[in-house]
Amino acid sequence: MLNLRRRMLGALAFILLVTLVGIVGFSIVDPDAGFIRAFFMTAITLTTVGYGEEIAVDTDGARVFTAILILVGMGATLYFVSTGTAFLLEGELGKVFRRRKMERQLASLEGHMIVCGAGSTAMYATRELHEVQRPVVMICPTKEEAEAATARMPNVPIILGDPTDDDILRAAGIERAFGLIACSEHDNENVVITLTGRQLNPRIRIVSRLSDVDTETKVRKVGANAVVSPQHIGGLRLASELIRPTVVTFLDKMLLDKDRSLRIDEITIAEGSASVGKAINNLGLEHVPGMLLLAIRSTDGDWEYNPRRSTRVRAGSVLVFLGTPEDSRSLRDRLDPDTNERAVQ
Repeated sequence: MLNLRRRMLGALAFILLVTLVGIVGFSIVDPDAGFIRAFFMTAITLTTVGYGEEIAVDTDGARVFTAILILVGMGATLYFVSTGTAFLLEGELGKVFRRRKMERQLASLEGHMIVCGAGSTAMYATRELHEVQRPVVMICPTKEEAEAATARMPNVPIILGDPTDDDILRAAGIERAFGLIACSEHDNENVVITLTGRQLNPRIRIVSRLSDVDTETKVRKVGANAVVSPQHIGGLRLASELIRPTVVTFLDKMLLDKDRSLRIDEITIAEGSASVGKAINNLGLEHVPGMLLLAIRSTDGDWEYNPRRSTRVRAGSVLVFLGTPEDSRSLRDRLDPDTNERAVQ
C-alpha cells in the first residue's frame, strides 16, 4: 500500500508537470492566448474531448508539440487511473481479506492467550507468547495502536475495541481461551478487564498488570491469579545488574538468542495422564535431548530442585524445565498429548 501511494503521488506529479508544459507550449504557439486559454487548450488536448481548437495548430511545430502532448498526457492519465484503481481495490479488498482471515483464525483457536492493551508492556508480552509458539490474540483500544501492533506482529490476530467490553472479549474467544493478560496502562481498567474476563470464563488464568501494588488485593479479589508490577520487576533488575551481572547476562542471552529461543517452561501432569505414578527415569525424557529438567513442584507446594531420577510424579505435579519451544512441544506430546493439542489449536 505504501508503494502504491508513492506511485499515485508520482503519477499525479507527472500529470501536473505535463499540464504545465502544455500551458507553456501553447503560450509559445500563440503568445496572445493568455494563461486561461492555454490552460483550456491543454485540458481538452490531454482529455481528448474534442471541443475544437481554442488555439490554432496550423504549423508543423505546433502539430508535433500537440501530438507529443496527447501521447504523453494520455499515458500519464492512464497510469494515474490504473494506479488509483489498484490502490482502492487492494486497500479495500485487502482489508476484507485480512478481516476474514482473522475471523477464521479466531474461530479455530482454543486454549489460546489474550493480551488486552497496546502499550510497550503489552507488545513485549504478546511478542514473547508468539515467539514461544503459543497462540495469542491481542486487543487494542485504538486504531493507531492496532495498526502499530499489526506492523510489528503481522502474524498475530489483532482486535480493535475496548477490552472491558464483553462482546470484544467474546470476539477474542475468551470462552475457549487458556489465559488472559490485563495489560492496560491504567490500573482501574485492568481491574475491570479482570472482573469481566473471570465472569465470562471462570476457568481462565488471568495475570494483571498493576502500577500501584496497593491495588493487588482488589484485583485478586475480582479474579486475578497473578499480579505483575513493572516497577517492582524493574527495581529487582536494577539490583541484579549491580550484584549479579553474569547471571543477568545469562538470562538475557537465553531470552534473546534468536537461534535457539531457550525458555524456562513448565508442564502440569493432568489427572488421568499415563505419566501419573511413574518415576522420572521412566517418563522417556531422554527422547527430548535438548530439555533440561530443573525442578518439580508437588501438589502440596513442596519443591525438589534437580530432582532424583527415582522421584515419582503425581497428578497435579508441575515439571519445570529448560528448553526450546520445540522441546516444550515434544515434552507435552509425550506427557500429556491431549492438553498439548488443546493448547495449540
